[in-house]
Amino acid sequence: MVKAGSALVDELALYDVVNTPGVTADLAHISTPAKVTGYLPKDDGLKHALTGADIVVIPAGIPRKPGMSRDDLFKINAGIVRDLAKGCAEFCPKAFVLVISNPVNSTVPIAAEVLKAHHAFDAHRLFGVTTLDVVRAETFVAEIIGEKEPQKLTIPVIGGHSGETIVPLFSQAKPAGVKIPQEKLDALVHRVQFGGDEVVQAKDGAGSATLSMAYAGFRFTEKLLKAMRGEKGIVEPTYVYLRGIDGGEAVANATGVDFFSVPVELGPSGAVKAHNPLPGINAHEKTLLEACVRGLKGNIAKGVQFVKDPDHTTAPAPPAQAK
Repeated sequence: MVKAGSALVDELALYDVVNTPGVTADLAHISTPAKVTGYLPKDDGLKHALTGADIVVIPAGIPRKPGMSRDDLFKINAGIVRDLAKGCAEFCPKAFVLVISNPVNSTVPIAAEVLKAHHAFDAHRLFGVTTLDVVRAETFVAEIIGEKEPQKLTIPVIGGHSGETIVPLFSQAKPAGVKIPQEKLDALVHRVQFGGDEVVQAKDGAGSATLSMAYAGFRFTEKLLKAMRGEKGIVEPTYVYLRGIDGGEAVANATGVDFFSVPVELGPSGAVKAHNPLPGINAHEKTLLEACVRGLKGNIAKGVQFVKDPDHTTAPAPPAQAK
């Protein structure tokens, strides 16, 4: 989607353990300016894919298979993110790193710890992509209020990126006239939090959200590309290390967690400023926030522990929605 949808991309380098040559050939036929290259692990493929990269998007991971425990799945996906983060530290230490791989609540702390260990961590350049939660909130609210163009809505979604750690702030939706009927509020919140389950059920267990996630990943990447080129006023919710970003300290102190998704102003250097929406939340959202923080603390700790001792780390507690 990055290749097809954005003229801002000069080169797209793909890396995977399988199938990369075929995907590369397919994408190369799209009539946009970006040059497409593809690499496999052999012949220093990761090094070639990452060297010179300005942005690295990490959607890698495997779906849960029959007989596989949550711990098995977590360790595999966490290991993939750890190894790719190490590659970023070695081959493109100044790149912006966008983590999509689930569970984002834990994989972003994993990437941060790896980058720190290699003296390549910059909080302004590491992002957990939570845009799918925002996209869902926009879509579902538009259905309720009869808005034909969901993209005209602005709905902050804060916290994390799974289940009850997702906190949509409908009280701060824009335009200011957006009102959610009280009798529909609980169901709407649940749908945003567990929208991934809706897709899994519709696919009868044969897959999870891929197309909507691709769109969300593209949307955040393109916003960052525009900000890198100097466009002003770009603000997107994203899961970041709060204490390393201007404005983030207040959110970290209020919540007691260091990683949290808030609206972040983007610029040429990445995350310019974290916007604090907490003073404006209502009583209902405060209750949601309490549940969010309880879940996030454990998720973050699991990520940090995995880097220190991967063999003795269990998966974050459920619920952890499929994308």
